Amino acid sequence: MKLRPYQQQAMENVLAEWENVDRTLLVLPTGTGKTIVFAKTTEIIVGQRNARVLILAHRGELLEQASDKILTATGLKCATEKAEETALGSFFRITVGSVQTLMREKRLKQFAKDYYTHIIIDEAHHALSTSYTNILDYFSSAKVLGVTATPDRGDKKDLGAVFDSLAYEYALPQAIKDGYLCKIKALTLPVNIDLNGIGTQAGDFKSAELDDRLTPYLKDIAKQMTEHCLNRKTVIFLPLIATSQKMCEILNGLGFNAAEVNGNSPDRKQILEDFDAGKYNVLCNSMLLTEGWDCPSVDCIVCLRPTKVRSLYAQIIGRGTRLYPGKSEVLLLDFLWNIDRHELCRPAHLIAENREVAQKMTEKIEEATVIPLDLEFVEEDAKNEVAIERENKLADQLAEMKKRKRQSVDILQYEMSIQAEDLMDYTPAFNHEMAPASQKQKTMLEKFGIFPDDVPNAGKASLLIERLQKRQLAGMTTPKQIRFLEKKGFNHVGNWQFNDANNLIRRISANNWRIPNTIDPKTYNPNEGV
Repeated sequence: MKLRPYQQQAMENVLAEWENVDRTLLVLPTGTGKTIVFAKTTEIIVGQRNARVLILAHRGELLEQASDKILTATGLKCATEKAEETALGSFFRITVGSVQTLMREKRLKQFAKDYYTHIIIDEAHHALSTSYTNILDYFSSAKVLGVTATPDRGDKKDLGAVFDSLAYEYALPQAIKDGYLCKIKALTLPVNIDLNGIGTQAGDFKSAELDDRLTPYLKDIAKQMTEHCLNRKTVIFLPLIATSQKMCEILNGLGFNAAEVNGNSPDRKQILEDFDAGKYNVLCNSMLLTEGWDCPSVDCIVCLRPTKVRSLYAQIIGRGTRLYPGKSEVLLLDFLWNIDRHELCRPAHLIAENREVAQKMTEKIEEATVIPLDLEFVEEDAKNEVAIERENKLADQLAEMKKRKRQSVDILQYEMSIQAEDLMDYTPAFNHEMAPASQKQKTMLEKFGIFPDDVPNAGKASLLIERLQKRQLAGMTTPKQIRFLEKKGFNHVGNWQFNDANNLIRRISANNWRIPNTIDPKTYNPNEGV
Protein backbone atom coordinates (compact mmCIF):
# COMPACT_ATOMS: atom_id res chain seq x y z
CA MET A 1 0.00 0.00 0.00
CA LYS A 2 1.45 3.35 -1.09
CA LEU A 3 1.18 6.06 1.53
CA ARG A 4 -0.03 9.54 0.75
CA PRO A 5 2.69 12.23 1.01
CA TYR A 6 1.58 13.46 4.45
CA GLN A 7 1.26 9.89 5.72
CA GLN A 8 4.79 9.10 4.57
CA GLN A 9 6.09 12.26 6.24
CA ALA A 10 4.19 11.46 9.42
CA MET A 11 5.68 7.96 9.61
CA GLU A 12 9.21 9.23 8.98
CA ASN A 13 8.80 11.92 11.63
CA VAL A 14 7.61 9.41 14.22
CA LEU A 15 10.59 7.13 13.61
CA ALA A 16 12.93 10.14 13.81
CA GLU A 17 11.34 11.39 17.05
CA TRP A 18 11.81 7.98 18.67
CA GLU A 19 15.55 8.44 18.20
CA ASN A 20 15.41 11.45 20.55
CA VAL A 21 12.40 11.01 22.85
CA ASP A 22 10.47 8.13 24.37
CA ARG A 23 6.92 9.34 23.86
CA THR A 24 5.69 11.29 20.85
CA LEU A 25 2.34 12.39 19.47
CA LEU A 26 0.82 12.24 15.98
CA VAL A 27 -2.18 14.41 15.06
CA LEU A 28 -4.19 13.48 11.95
CA PRO A 29 -7.82 14.52 11.31
CA THR A 30 -10.53 11.89 11.26
CA GLY A 31 -10.66 10.32 7.81
CA THR A 32 -7.02 10.89 6.84
CA GLY A 33 -5.78 7.39 7.65
CA LYS A 34 -4.16 7.53 11.08
CA THR A 35 -4.58 3.76 11.45
CA ILE A 36 -2.75 3.21 8.16
CA VAL A 37 0.12 5.41 9.36
CA PHE A 38 0.66 3.52 12.59
CA ALA A 39 0.15 0.20 10.77
CA LYS A 40 3.00 0.98 8.36
CA THR A 41 5.11 2.34 11.23
CA THR A 42 4.54 -0.92 13.07
CA GLU A 43 5.56 -2.92 9.97
CA ILE A 44 8.90 -1.10 9.84
CA ILE A 45 9.83 -1.46 13.50
CA VAL A 46 8.78 -5.13 13.58
CA GLY A 47 10.70 -5.90 10.38
CA GLN A 48 13.84 -3.86 10.98
CA ARG A 49 14.13 -3.74 14.76
CA ASN A 50 12.58 -7.04 15.83
CA ALA A 51 10.17 -5.08 17.99
CA ARG A 52 7.14 -6.28 19.88
CA VAL A 53 4.31 -3.76 19.59
CA LEU A 54 1.23 -3.20 21.76
CA ILE A 55 -1.63 -1.20 20.24
CA LEU A 56 -3.97 0.10 22.95
CA ALA A 57 -7.58 1.14 22.52
CA HIS A 58 -10.54 1.55 24.87
CA ARG A 59 -13.25 0.01 22.67
CA GLY A 60 -13.59 -3.36 20.98
CA GLU A 61 -14.47 -1.77 17.64
CA LEU A 62 -11.20 0.15 17.62
CA LEU A 63 -9.22 -3.02 18.35
CA GLU A 64 -10.91 -4.87 15.51
CA GLN A 65 -10.41 -1.91 13.18
CA ALA A 66 -6.71 -1.70 14.01
CA SER A 67 -6.20 -5.44 13.54
CA ASP A 68 -8.03 -5.43 10.20
CA LYS A 69 -6.20 -2.36 8.88
CA ILE A 70 -2.80 -3.75 9.89
CA LEU A 71 -3.54 -7.02 8.10
CA THR A 72 -4.76 -5.16 4.98
CA ALA A 73 -1.91 -2.65 4.91
CA THR A 74 1.00 -4.89 5.91
CA GLY A 75 -0.09 -8.54 5.77
CA LEU A 76 0.82 -8.88 9.46
CA LYS A 77 -1.54 -10.62 11.87
CA CYS A 78 -2.16 -9.48 15.44
CA ALA A 79 -2.61 -11.24 18.74
CA THR A 80 -5.38 -9.99 21.03
CA GLU A 81 -5.21 -9.11 24.71
CA LYS A 82 -8.85 -8.81 25.71
CA ALA A 83 -11.06 -10.61 28.22
CA GLU A 84 -10.25 -14.33 27.90
CA GLU A 85 -7.92 -13.83 24.90
CA THR A 86 -4.21 -13.33 25.62
CA ALA A 87 -1.11 -12.48 23.61
CA LEU A 88 1.19 -14.48 25.88
CA GLY A 89 2.78 -17.31 23.94
CA SER A 90 1.58 -15.93 20.62
CA PHE A 91 3.84 -16.11 17.58
CA PHE A 92 2.64 -12.68 16.41
CA ARG A 93 4.76 -9.68 17.34
CA ILE A 94 1.85 -7.22 17.29
CA THR A 95 -0.84 -7.17 19.97
CA VAL A 96 -4.08 -5.22 19.94
CA GLY A 97 -4.97 -4.77 23.58
CA SER A 98 -7.98 -3.58 25.54
CA VAL A 99 -7.17 -0.90 28.10
CA GLN A 100 -9.94 -2.18 30.34
CA THR A 101 -8.26 -5.60 30.39
CA LEU A 102 -4.62 -4.58 30.70
CA MET A 103 -5.21 -1.93 33.35
CA ARG A 104 -5.78 -4.70 35.90
CA GLU A 105 -2.67 -5.32 37.97
CA LYS A 106 -3.07 -9.09 37.87
CA ARG A 107 -3.23 -9.04 34.06
CA LEU A 108 -0.26 -6.70 33.71
CA LYS A 109 2.00 -8.78 35.95
CA GLN A 110 1.68 -11.75 33.62
CA PHE A 111 3.98 -9.83 31.26
CA ALA A 112 7.65 -9.01 31.76
CA LYS A 113 8.10 -5.26 32.09
CA ASP A 114 10.15 -5.18 28.90
CA TYR A 115 7.80 -7.48 26.98
CA TYR A 116 6.72 -4.68 24.63
CA THR A 117 9.32 -2.45 23.01
CA HIS A 118 6.75 -0.06 21.51
CA ILE A 119 3.23 1.02 22.49
CA ILE A 120 0.79 2.79 20.18
CA ILE A 121 -2.25 4.49 21.71
CA ASP A 122 -5.22 4.91 19.38
CA GLU A 123 -7.41 7.94 20.27
CA ALA A 124 -4.58 9.28 22.44
CA HIS A 125 -6.65 12.11 23.93
CA HIS A 126 -7.72 9.44 26.45
CA ALA A 127 -4.11 8.78 27.49
CA LEU A 128 -4.17 10.92 30.64
CA SER A 129 -6.66 8.63 32.37
CA THR A 130 -5.28 6.38 35.11
CA SER A 131 -6.09 3.24 33.15
CA TYR A 132 -3.64 4.28 30.41
CA THR A 133 -0.93 5.75 32.62
CA ASN A 134 -0.80 2.57 34.74
CA ILE A 135 -0.05 0.53 31.61
CA LEU A 136 2.54 3.02 30.34
CA ASP A 137 4.24 3.13 33.74
CA TYR A 138 4.41 -0.67 33.85
CA PHE A 139 6.02 -0.95 30.41
CA SER A 140 8.18 2.07 31.22
CA SER A 141 11.01 1.25 28.81
CA ALA A 142 8.75 1.11 25.75
CA LYS A 143 8.72 3.80 23.08
CA VAL A 144 5.23 5.32 22.88
CA LEU A 145 3.23 6.86 20.03
CA GLY A 146 -0.08 8.56 20.70
CA VAL A 147 -2.39 9.06 17.72
CA THR A 148 -5.34 11.43 17.80
CA ALA A 149 -7.49 13.65 15.60
CA THR A 150 -6.94 16.61 17.92
CA PRO A 151 -4.75 17.04 21.00
CA ASP A 152 -7.32 18.94 23.10
CA ARG A 153 -8.91 17.48 26.23
CA GLY A 154 -12.03 18.60 28.04
CA ASP A 155 -10.49 18.49 31.49
CA LYS A 156 -7.78 20.92 30.29
CA LYS A 157 -4.97 18.63 31.36
CA ASP A 158 -2.00 18.86 29.09
CA LEU A 159 -1.03 15.92 26.92
CA GLY A 160 2.50 17.19 27.49
CA ALA A 161 2.24 15.39 30.83
CA VAL A 162 2.30 12.07 28.93
CA PHE A 163 4.08 12.86 25.65
CA ASP A 164 7.47 14.49 25.07
CA SER A 165 6.94 15.91 21.60
CA LEU A 166 4.63 16.38 18.63
CA ALA A 167 6.06 14.34 15.77
CA TYR A 168 3.69 15.55 13.10
CA GLU A 169 0.39 17.39 12.73
CA TYR A 170 -1.74 17.49 9.60
CA ALA A 171 -4.33 20.19 10.04
CA LEU A 172 -7.96 19.74 8.98
CA PRO A 173 -7.99 22.83 6.71
CA GLN A 174 -4.89 21.54 4.92
CA ALA A 175 -6.46 18.10 4.43
CA ILE A 176 -9.48 19.80 2.84
CA LYS A 177 -7.26 21.99 0.61
CA ASP A 178 -5.27 18.95 -0.45
CA GLY A 179 -8.45 17.14 -1.46
CA TYR A 180 -8.25 14.31 1.09
CA LEU A 181 -11.39 15.42 2.97
CA CYS A 182 -14.54 17.09 1.68
CA LYS A 183 -15.46 20.73 2.22
CA ILE A 184 -17.36 21.68 5.35
CA LYS A 185 -20.34 24.01 5.18
CA ALA A 186 -22.23 25.26 8.23
CA LEU A 187 -25.74 26.60 8.63
CA THR A 188 -27.20 28.00 11.84
CA LEU A 189 -30.88 27.15 12.25
CA PRO A 190 -33.13 29.69 14.04
CA VAL A 191 -33.64 27.57 17.15
CA ASN A 192 -32.48 29.28 20.33
CA ILE A 193 -31.41 26.71 22.94
CA ASP A 194 -30.50 27.91 26.45
CA LEU A 195 -27.48 26.15 28.02
CA ASN A 196 -26.87 28.56 30.89
CA GLY A 197 -26.56 26.94 34.30
CA ILE A 198 -25.93 23.39 33.08
CA GLY A 199 -23.49 21.57 35.33
CA THR A 200 -20.09 20.19 34.36
CA GLN A 201 -18.65 16.73 34.86
CA ALA A 202 -15.18 15.58 33.74
CA GLY A 203 -14.72 18.86 31.87
CA ASP A 204 -17.94 18.72 29.85
CA PHE A 205 -21.67 19.37 30.19
CA LYS A 206 -23.68 16.81 32.16
CA SER A 207 -25.65 14.67 29.72
CA ALA A 208 -28.78 14.36 31.88
CA GLU A 209 -29.05 18.13 32.29
CA LEU A 210 -28.44 18.64 28.57
CA ASP A 211 -31.27 16.23 27.88
CA ASP A 212 -33.69 18.21 30.05
CA ARG A 213 -32.86 21.44 28.20
CA LEU A 214 -32.87 19.91 24.75
CA THR A 215 -36.08 17.84 24.79
CA PRO A 216 -38.51 20.79 24.45
CA TYR A 217 -36.79 21.82 21.21
CA LEU A 218 -36.77 18.44 19.43
CA LYS A 219 -39.95 18.98 17.40
CA ASP A 220 -38.85 22.45 16.28
CA ILE A 221 -35.42 21.12 15.28
CA ALA A 222 -36.98 18.23 13.35
CA LYS A 223 -39.24 20.64 11.43
CA GLN A 224 -36.23 22.78 10.53
CA MET A 225 -34.43 19.65 9.32
CA THR A 226 -37.18 18.96 6.78
CA GLU A 227 -35.95 22.04 4.87
CA HIS A 228 -32.33 20.91 4.67
CA CYS A 229 -31.98 17.16 5.25
CA LEU A 230 -34.67 15.25 3.36
CA ASN A 231 -32.27 14.63 0.48
CA ARG A 232 -29.19 14.11 2.62
CA LYS A 233 -27.72 11.22 4.56
CA THR A 234 -27.74 12.52 8.12
CA VAL A 235 -26.30 11.42 11.47
CA ILE A 236 -27.63 13.03 14.66
CA PHE A 237 -25.73 12.93 17.96
CA LEU A 238 -27.79 13.32 21.16
CA PRO A 239 -27.01 13.23 24.90
CA LEU A 240 -29.07 10.21 26.05
CA ILE A 241 -30.54 7.06 24.50
CA ALA A 242 -34.08 8.14 25.41
CA THR A 243 -33.59 11.45 23.59
CA SER A 244 -32.17 9.66 20.57
CA GLN A 245 -35.19 7.35 20.43
CA LYS A 246 -37.59 10.28 20.83
CA MET A 247 -35.91 12.23 18.02
CA CYS A 248 -36.09 9.20 15.73
CA GLU A 249 -39.84 8.89 16.37
CA ILE A 250 -40.42 12.59 15.64
CA LEU A 251 -38.42 12.47 12.39
CA ASN A 252 -40.28 9.43 11.10
CA GLY A 253 -43.52 11.29 11.74
CA LEU A 254 -42.30 14.09 9.47
CA GLY A 255 -41.46 11.92 6.48
CA PHE A 256 -37.88 10.92 7.23
CA ASN A 257 -36.69 7.32 7.09
CA ALA A 258 -34.90 7.37 10.43
CA ALA A 259 -33.36 4.66 12.58
CA GLU A 260 -31.92 4.72 16.10
CA VAL A 261 -28.92 2.82 17.34
CA ASN A 262 -27.36 2.53 20.79
CA GLY A 263 -25.04 0.32 22.77
CA ASN A 264 -27.92 -1.92 23.83
CA SER A 265 -29.36 -2.40 20.35
CA PRO A 266 -29.38 -6.18 19.66
CA ASP A 267 -29.50 -5.51 15.91
CA ARG A 268 -26.93 -2.71 15.96
CA LYS A 269 -24.76 -4.25 13.24
CA GLN A 270 -27.73 -4.73 10.93
CA ILE A 271 -28.98 -1.17 11.47
CA LEU A 272 -25.56 0.27 10.60
CA GLU A 273 -25.35 -1.91 7.49
CA ASP A 274 -28.84 -0.86 6.41
CA PHE A 275 -28.01 2.82 6.93
CA ASP A 276 -24.84 2.38 4.89
CA ALA A 277 -26.85 0.71 2.13
CA GLY A 278 -29.39 3.56 2.03
CA LYS A 279 -32.38 1.93 3.72
CA TYR A 280 -32.45 4.85 6.18
CA ASN A 281 -31.55 8.48 5.51
CA VAL A 282 -31.19 9.53 9.17
CA LEU A 283 -29.39 7.74 11.97
CA CYS A 284 -29.91 8.89 15.58
CA ASN A 285 -27.48 7.87 18.29
CA SER A 286 -26.46 8.79 21.81
CA MET A 287 -22.71 9.35 21.24
CA LEU A 288 -22.19 5.72 20.16
CA LEU A 289 -20.71 6.53 16.77
CA THR A 290 -17.98 9.04 17.70
CA GLU A 291 -15.19 6.47 17.31
CA GLY A 292 -14.60 3.27 15.37
CA TRP A 293 -17.39 3.74 12.80
CA ASP A 294 -17.06 4.97 9.23
CA CYS A 295 -19.75 5.67 6.65
CA PRO A 296 -18.21 7.92 3.96
CA SER A 297 -21.57 8.62 2.27
CA VAL A 298 -22.78 10.67 5.29
CA ASP A 299 -23.14 14.27 4.09
CA CYS A 300 -24.95 15.95 7.00
CA ILE A 301 -24.16 16.08 10.72
CA VAL A 302 -26.48 17.40 13.42
CA CYS A 303 -24.77 17.73 16.80
CA LEU A 304 -27.44 17.90 19.51
CA ARG A 305 -24.93 16.91 22.14
CA PRO A 306 -23.28 20.32 22.78
CA THR A 307 -19.75 19.95 24.13
CA LYS A 308 -16.83 21.98 25.43
CA VAL A 309 -14.38 19.31 24.27
CA ARG A 310 -12.91 20.04 20.86
CA SER A 311 -11.56 16.51 20.45
CA LEU A 312 -15.05 15.09 20.91
CA TYR A 313 -16.59 17.69 18.60
CA ALA A 314 -13.99 16.97 15.92
CA GLN A 315 -14.75 13.25 16.14
CA ILE A 316 -18.48 13.91 15.76
CA ILE A 317 -18.04 16.11 12.70
CA GLY A 318 -15.41 13.73 11.36
CA ARG A 319 -18.17 11.17 10.71
CA GLY A 320 -19.08 13.32 7.70
CA THR A 321 -15.81 14.61 6.27
CA ARG A 322 -14.70 11.52 4.35
CA LEU A 323 -14.74 11.58 0.57
CA TYR A 324 -17.42 9.69 -1.36
CA PRO A 325 -18.39 9.58 -5.05
CA GLY A 326 -20.83 12.40 -5.84
CA LYS A 327 -20.35 14.04 -2.43
CA SER A 328 -18.99 17.57 -2.58
CA GLU A 329 -19.44 18.70 1.03
CA VAL A 330 -20.69 17.85 4.48
CA LEU A 331 -23.36 20.12 5.92
CA LEU A 332 -23.22 20.95 9.65
CA LEU A 333 -26.51 22.11 11.11
CA ASP A 334 -25.88 24.35 14.11
CA PHE A 335 -28.19 26.27 16.41
CA LEU A 336 -28.39 29.55 18.32
CA TRP A 337 -26.91 28.15 21.51
CA ASN A 338 -27.48 30.59 24.36
CA ILE A 339 -24.57 30.44 26.80
CA ASP A 340 -22.83 33.20 28.74
CA ARG A 341 -19.27 32.02 28.27
CA HIS A 342 -17.65 31.27 24.90
CA GLU A 343 -16.75 27.71 25.86
CA LEU A 344 -19.06 25.76 23.58
CA CYS A 345 -17.54 24.09 20.51
CA ARG A 346 -19.08 25.38 17.29
CA PRO A 347 -18.30 24.62 13.61
CA ALA A 348 -15.76 27.48 13.58
CA HIS A 349 -13.63 25.70 16.18
CA LEU A 350 -12.84 22.94 13.69
CA ILE A 351 -10.50 25.15 11.70
CA ALA A 352 -10.03 28.46 13.54
CA GLU A 353 -6.51 29.06 14.82
CA ASN A 354 -7.65 30.94 17.92
CA ARG A 355 -10.69 31.87 19.97
CA GLU A 356 -10.99 35.38 18.47
CA VAL A 357 -11.21 34.06 14.93
CA ALA A 358 -13.65 31.33 16.01
CA GLN A 359 -15.94 33.88 17.63
CA LYS A 360 -15.86 36.11 14.56
CA MET A 361 -16.60 33.11 12.31
CA THR A 362 -19.51 32.06 14.52
CA GLU A 363 -21.03 35.53 14.28
CA LYS A 364 -20.82 35.44 10.49
CA ILE A 365 -22.36 31.96 10.28
CA GLU A 366 -25.20 32.94 12.62
CA GLU A 367 -25.95 35.99 10.48
CA ALA A 368 -26.36 33.82 7.36
CA THR A 369 -29.52 31.93 8.29
CA VAL A 370 -30.46 30.77 4.78
CA ILE A 371 -27.33 29.76 2.88
CA PRO A 372 -24.72 27.33 4.29
CA LEU A 373 -21.28 28.94 4.44
CA ASP A 374 -17.98 27.30 3.50
CA LEU A 375 -15.84 27.33 6.65
CA GLU A 376 -12.65 27.99 4.66
CA PHE A 377 -14.02 31.20 3.17
CA VAL A 378 -15.54 32.35 6.45
CA GLU A 379 -12.23 31.79 8.23
CA GLU A 380 -10.32 33.91 5.72
CA ASP A 381 -12.69 36.85 6.21
CA ALA A 382 -12.68 36.43 9.98
CA LYS A 383 -8.88 36.29 10.15
CA ASN A 384 -8.58 39.54 8.22
CA GLU A 385 -11.10 41.29 10.46
CA VAL A 386 -9.44 40.02 13.64
CA ALA A 387 -6.03 41.15 12.37
CA ILE A 388 -7.38 44.67 11.74
CA GLU A 389 -9.05 44.78 15.16
CA ARG A 390 -5.87 43.63 16.87
CA GLU A 391 -3.80 46.15 14.98
CA ASN A 392 -6.16 48.97 15.96
CA LYS A 393 -6.09 47.83 19.58
CA LEU A 394 -2.29 47.71 19.60
CA ALA A 395 -1.79 50.75 17.36
CA ASP A 396 0.05 52.87 19.94
CA GLN A 397 2.30 49.98 20.99
CA LEU A 398 3.15 49.14 17.37
CA ALA A 399 3.80 52.81 16.52
CA GLU A 400 6.26 53.02 19.39
CA MET A 401 8.05 49.88 18.20
CA LYS A 402 8.41 51.29 14.69
CA LYS A 403 10.13 54.38 16.11
CA ARG A 404 12.80 52.44 17.96
CA LYS A 405 16.33 52.82 16.70
CA ARG A 406 17.34 49.20 17.25
CA GLN A 407 18.25 47.29 14.10
CA SER A 408 16.16 44.21 14.90
CA VAL A 409 12.38 43.84 14.84
CA ASP A 410 10.21 43.35 17.92
CA ILE A 411 8.34 40.04 17.94
CA LEU A 412 4.92 41.67 18.17
CA GLN A 413 5.60 43.92 15.19
CA TYR A 414 6.81 40.95 13.15
CA GLU A 415 3.80 38.79 14.10
CA MET A 416 1.34 41.56 13.26
CA SER A 417 3.08 42.33 9.98
CA ILE A 418 2.91 38.75 8.71
CA GLN A 419 -0.54 38.26 10.36
CA ALA A 420 0.61 35.15 12.20
CA GLU A 421 -2.21 34.36 14.63
CA ASP A 422 -0.63 31.02 15.52
CA LEU A 423 2.51 32.81 16.73
CA MET A 424 0.59 35.45 18.66
CA ASP A 425 -1.55 32.82 20.41
CA TYR A 426 1.16 30.22 20.89
CA THR A 427 1.05 28.28 24.17
CA PRO A 428 3.72 25.66 24.93
CA ALA A 429 2.46 22.12 25.48
CA PHE A 430 5.56 20.01 26.18
CA ASN A 431 8.18 20.41 28.88
CA HIS A 432 11.00 21.20 26.47
CA GLU A 433 8.88 23.95 24.89
CA MET A 434 8.32 25.61 28.27
CA ALA A 435 12.05 26.05 28.92
CA PRO A 436 13.67 29.44 28.20
CA ALA A 437 14.92 30.03 24.67
CA SER A 438 18.46 28.70 24.26
CA GLN A 439 21.39 30.92 23.38
CA LYS A 440 21.62 29.14 20.03
CA GLN A 441 17.98 30.02 19.29
CA LYS A 442 18.52 33.65 20.30
CA THR A 443 21.58 33.88 18.08
CA MET A 444 19.63 32.48 15.11
CA LEU A 445 16.78 34.93 15.69
CA GLU A 446 19.24 37.83 15.81
CA LYS A 447 20.77 36.72 12.52
CA PHE A 448 17.30 36.77 10.97
CA GLY A 449 16.74 40.27 12.37
CA ILE A 450 14.41 39.51 15.29
CA PHE A 451 14.93 41.08 18.73
CA PRO A 452 15.24 37.90 20.86
CA ASP A 453 14.93 39.19 24.42
CA ASP A 454 11.12 39.08 24.41
CA VAL A 455 10.88 35.46 23.25
CA PRO A 456 9.01 33.83 26.17
CA ASN A 457 10.13 30.21 25.75
CA ALA A 458 12.00 27.68 23.63
CA GLY A 459 8.82 26.47 21.94
CA LYS A 460 7.98 29.87 20.54
CA ALA A 461 11.59 30.46 19.53
CA SER A 462 11.54 27.19 17.58
CA LEU A 463 8.27 28.12 15.87
CA LEU A 464 9.61 31.57 14.98
CA ILE A 465 12.80 30.14 13.51
CA GLU A 466 10.81 27.60 11.48
CA ARG A 467 8.53 30.37 10.14
CA LEU A 468 11.50 32.57 9.26
CA GLN A 469 13.19 29.75 7.37
CA LYS A 470 10.01 28.90 5.43
CA ARG A 471 9.46 32.54 4.51
CA GLN A 472 13.06 32.80 3.35
CA LEU A 473 12.63 29.79 1.07
CA ALA A 474 9.34 31.24 -0.23
CA GLY A 475 11.01 34.55 -1.09
CA MET A 476 9.02 36.61 1.43
CA THR A 477 10.15 39.84 3.11
CA THR A 478 12.80 39.69 5.82
CA PRO A 479 12.39 41.22 9.30
CA LYS A 480 14.90 43.94 8.37
CA GLN A 481 12.87 44.90 5.30
CA ILE A 482 9.75 44.95 7.45
CA ARG A 483 11.41 47.16 10.06
CA PHE A 484 12.69 49.66 7.49
CA LEU A 485 9.55 49.97 5.34
CA GLU A 486 7.04 50.00 8.18
CA LYS A 487 9.11 52.70 9.86
CA LYS A 488 8.58 54.67 6.64
CA GLY A 489 4.80 54.24 7.00
CA PHE A 490 4.10 51.21 4.80
CA ASN A 491 1.68 48.64 6.24
CA HIS A 492 1.76 44.83 6.38
CA VAL A 493 5.08 44.57 4.59
CA GLY A 494 5.20 41.02 5.92
CA ASN A 495 2.80 39.99 3.15
CA TRP A 496 5.11 41.24 0.39
CA GLN A 497 7.68 39.39 -1.67
CA PHE A 498 11.38 39.95 -0.92
CA ASN A 499 12.11 41.29 -4.41
CA ASP A 500 9.22 43.79 -4.28
CA ALA A 501 10.44 45.16 -0.95
CA ASN A 502 14.03 45.21 -2.16
CA ASN A 503 13.14 47.16 -5.30
CA LEU A 504 11.21 49.72 -3.26
CA ILE A 505 14.07 50.15 -0.80
CA ARG A 506 16.41 50.75 -3.75
CA ARG A 507 14.08 53.46 -5.08
CA ILE A 508 14.00 55.11 -1.67
CA SER A 509 17.80 54.85 -1.40
CA ALA A 510 18.24 56.44 -4.84
CA ASN A 511 15.98 59.29 -3.69
CA ASN A 512 18.29 60.19 -0.77
CA TRP A 513 16.35 57.85 1.55
CA ARG A 514 13.13 59.77 1.00
CA ILE A 515 9.92 58.23 -0.30
CA PRO A 516 9.33 59.34 -3.93
CA ASN A 517 6.47 61.82 -4.35
CA THR A 518 4.62 59.35 -6.58
CA ILE A 519 4.28 56.85 -3.71
CA ASP A 520 1.75 57.01 -0.86
CA PRO A 521 2.80 54.52 1.86
CA LYS A 522 -0.77 54.12 3.11
CA THR A 523 -2.12 52.95 -0.25
CA TYR A 524 1.00 51.47 -1.85
CA ASN A 525 0.45 48.09 -3.47
CA PRO A 526 3.68 46.30 -4.49
CA ASN A 527 1.77 44.26 -7.07
CA GLU A 528 0.75 47.45 -8.83
CA GLY A 529 4.07 49.21 -8.26
CA VAL A 530 2.46 52.48 -7.28
